Amino acid sequence: MNEPAQAGRHFAFLLVDKFSMFSLAAAIDTVRSANRAIGYDYYSWTTVSVDGEAVMASNGLPIKIDYSVTDIQRADILFVCVGLTTEFPGKSKLLGALRSWSRRGGALGGLSVGAHLIAEAGLLDGYRCTIHWENRAGFKEHFPDIECTGGVYEIDRKRYTCAGGTTSIDLMLEIVRADFGAGIANEVANQFQHERIRTASDRQRIGPERDLTGKSDKLRRIVELMADNLDEPLSAGQLAKSAGLSVRQVERLFLRHLNMTPGRYYMRLRLERARELLRQTNMPILDVAIATGFTSHSYFAQSYRLQFGRPPSEERRTTY
Repeated sequence: MNEPAQAGRHFAFLLVDKFSMFSLAAAIDTVRSANRAIGYDYYSWTTVSVDGEAVMASNGLPIKIDYSVTDIQRADILFVCVGLTTEFPGKSKLLGALRSWSRRGGALGGLSVGAHLIAEAGLLDGYRCTIHWENRAGFKEHFPDIECTGGVYEIDRKRYTCAGGTTSIDLMLEIVRADFGAGIANEVANQFQHERIRTASDRQRIGPERDLTGKSDKLRRIVELMADNLDEPLSAGQLAKSAGLSVRQVERLFLRHLNMTPGRYYMRLRLERARELLRQTNMPILDVAIATGFTSHSYFAQSYRLQFGRPPSEERRTTY
């Protein structure tokens, strides 16, 4: 087992209104359990907000805050915890504080949608990161030059990001593993009935109900290729070649495991990405259509209505 210095490590969690309680609890409880496993309080944590006042989580529970963003005490990593919104009072103050923290050499982390605010502060330029799959399309439109992967978490030098939810456990377990070795990390995972510790190479689900666990590796490879090529859809032949299969074999694979043709599945992925862009960005509808591989506005509108039961313009008027 690795033997780090007794001094320990401290994490600060910067909470934004309507942050994800689950993502925060998963991160904190992982290091709390690690303390129990190693026999002393090596890890500690504090909570931070823009003004030092309590913050309401997305589930309606208020969380007590230890410091304001301008009074952050020592911390090895400052994690930004964001959930339902990236717009809130005091945002410019928060971004300024993040820049100041970075100039002083501080490490930054993002839980769930936290990477979005770190990127807005200009502090992910040249770094690899990840974000929740539901927000990845909007993130890539806002920050096209930042490498935002589909991984469950990413650690790139002094930047720690994860997709939130249970991936907060995986990110913190990787930190624990680096500090104390795989044995302690596995012991903590077992405490949470966390069946398998995922690595940075594990991908998030690609979209709603995209659990392909236990299905064909070739099917997963094709679906991932589809998801990475939504603006310029690949042909059936190109997809088949990527998996070393014939077009007919690919069709049988999709029908057996997903009960639909590859073409229908690909269309569904493109339309789901379009819905994300409509909800998360102010892109004109025609630009959304082009970004998801449609060359005709009318065909896009028709396809969208068939999939979701409403036109794209109505989706744009809906507030979430």
